[in-house]
Amino acid sequence: MRIVAGSLGGRRLAAPAGLGTRPTSDRVREALFSRLESRYGLAGARILDLFAGSGALGIEALSRGAASLVCVERRRPVARVLIANLHELGVAGRAEVLVSEAAAALAVLAARGERFDGVFLDPPYRRGLVAETLAVLAEESLLEPGGWVAAESARDEVLPTRAGALVRVREDVYGDTKITLYEQAVAAEDSE
Repeated sequence: MRIVAGSLGGRRLAAPAGLGTRPTSDRVREALFSRLESRYGLAGARILDLFAGSGALGIEALSRGAASLVCVERRRPVARVLIANLHELGVAGRAEVLVSEAAAALAVLAARGERFDGVFLDPPYRRGLVAETLAVLAEESLLEPGGWVAAESARDEVLPTRAGALVRVREDVYGDTKITLYEQAVAAEDSE
């Protein structure tokens, strides 16, 4: 597994061997980031990577100009690989790793007043975790106005069209993988 583009392009990432992770393929990451960069831009963005695994999505965002990254990974052995990747690539100073369940981490981040420009959501497939996590993200108001969530799921998994102020704007299928893009709706009073 490698970083596709940006300042770290071509650099390798360690993957947690035999720990039940399912890293997003280079091909899917390349397509996703092309879409995100053309639609939103990543320069200076604050990124949250939930169910982070090796950190491939979040580290790719840093490589492409994101300012900061918070990764959430519940499994300590996997988090150790993620932390090692951040250090090996020289971006640990721009990242924080929370070893926690996603819902608990979101509550902590909300209590700290954190807000993000973009969120990667890549949970285990077919467990209802995308819909559940979208609801918590919306409830905790963790996204900046106009912020986005990129959710990865199985291609046949049915995802909500809306979760609070998060509105589905696009779905793309790559083999067995589906990427669904949500945007934080901007309230009418915010846009005046």
